[in-house]
Amino acid sequence: MSTLSKRATVYFDPDIHKALKIRAAATQQSLSDLVDAALRQQMAEDQEDFSAIAARVKEPEMTYEALLDDLKKHGKI
Repeated sequence: MSTLSKRATVYFDPDIHKALKIRAAATQQSLSDLVDAALRQQMAEDQEDFSAIAARVKEPEMTYEALLDDLKKHGKI
């Protein structure tokens, strides 16, 4: 197990818990390590999304109607 310093109680759907236990046994990892890795991955994806949003914050805004007009003008719809 990694050097985690905080402990939490997490409640899983019984089928998810069973799948996690099987995966943990198959990969010789603890259930905690599997959950920690999944959460880290999700948080990294969130950070990528926030970075993409920040990079586009100065782009000009377009209304939905203008977007539809532009798509029609370019033969997309």
